[in-house]
Amino acid sequence: MQISFKQQKSTGIIILDGDLNVVKVDAFRQEFNDWFSPNPEIINIVVDLTNVPMIDSAGLGLLIAFLKQVRERGGDLTLCGIQKRVSLVFDITRTKRIFGIFDTRELAVASFTE
Repeated sequence: MQISFKQQKSTGIIILDGDLNVVKVDAFRQEFNDWFSPNPEIINIVVDLTNVPMIDSAGLGLLIAFLKQVRERGGDLTLCGIQKRVSLVFDITRTKRIFGIFDTRELAVASFTE
């Protein structure tokens, strides 16, 4: 899985490419913390899942942990670009209701500026 981090004002954008599963979560957690912790100006996070074909329970758990961490800073974490197979995981686990979910990255970022 490839991870890239961007910033638009106080919104951090994480773009993922590849499966988000148990094999990848430890590295992703470390990269996220190395980026998020030293940047207190980042309040909100958008995670772009456009190129994530599969997510397992470990990946889902990591996103929930990031949501908690971001909320502790006073912000929120939203998701965008969810593929049908990944969407089923959010439906089955009923976690769709705890995340803001948008079709595109632009809509997700705009939700923080309105």
